[in-house]
Amino acid sequence: VSEFREEAGLRVRSEPRLLSVHSNGRFFPGDHVLVFRIDAFDVTERTSHGEIAETGWFHPDALPEDTTRATRARLAEIFGDAAPDPNW
Repeated sequence: VSEFREEAGLRVRSEPRLLSVHSNGRFFPGDHVLVFRIDAFDVTERTSHGEIAETGWFHPDALPEDTTRATRARLAEIFGDAAPDPNW
């Protein structure tokens, strides 16, 4: 919950649910990325500015052109268009 606040500026008001776990070993050996869903939150200021370069809110059908393939894949998994891929 503290990571949501620090890195994304979200104050969580519901229990986070783990949706998937992905290996990011191709880029960082031994690294894993976990995707959580939270259904109730408030948007606040981020308290950390070291890891996340930028945050923004977009409709899944209107993502910025430079959205990465991995981010697009995770969103497709979250919204039910694809099965989770274990690789980031």
